[in-house]
Amino acid sequence: MASRKAILNWCDEILQTHTFKDYAPNGLQVEGREDTEHIVTAVTASRAAIHYAVEQQADMLLVHHGMFWKSEPLTVTGWKKERIAALLKHDINMAGYHLPLDAHPELGNNAQLAAIMGWKTEYCCGEQNLLNIGVPVEPITLAGLGKKLSETLQRKPVVIGSADKPVKRIAWCTGGAQGFFQTASDEGVDVYVTGEISEAQFHLAQETGTAFISAGHHATERYGIQALGKEIAQKFDVKVDFFDEQNPA
Repeated sequence: MASRKAILNWCDEILQTHTFKDYAPNGLQVEGREDTEHIVTAVTASRAAIHYAVEQQADMLLVHHGMFWKSEPLTVTGWKKERIAALLKHDINMAGYHLPLDAHPELGNNAQLAAIMGWKTEYCCGEQNLLNIGVPVEPITLAGLGKKLSETLQRKPVVIGSADKPVKRIAWCTGGAQGFFQTASDEGVDVYVTGEISEAQFHLAQETGTAFISAGHHATERYGIQALGKEIAQKFDVKVDFFDEQNPA
């Protein structure tokens, strides 16, 4: 057993939350019981994830995507009321770590994606150093990279570019980071991998010669929260489970 405060203070320190300008709060978002024996991790604080935490009699739901965003209304109504009501009824803490979890050099979504895909990070750049630049550990074509992403993430990616294009340098940022594509292309990489694609990226890929792969927002961000959960389990001797959803987006 550990206190909520001890666990979240450790998360804040290890993830260096104070160094990020984020559009979501990092740390505790809904307060529950103080003592923590069982944590459920998930990509998003969805109703399904909350219900799973309730079923498991968890003390905390720890996520990457919380429930409060600067672009959303401040009122607690509808689906948001239902989620929060369930947490409060069962005295479950809900904490989220957004950009700090993307960026951590070992536990982060970008680092974890590189680890499971076999990419070596050379450096980070761009907005808040969220864009990773690196190389594959073995030669691969664009088609081969798309196939490996599909097999590893269990989600068919959208691949824009010539199938036989050799991939020697890769840029990547998990989640909804399609807006970083121009910066990635300016770094001289062969392909940019992220979670989502918008209409403009098709044309930029065609016109810049930099290939673009959208591998799924959820699919690319399953791994950071699991890595964080494993570290917490080891450090604080608490039970940690991961709840996954079949989210195709």
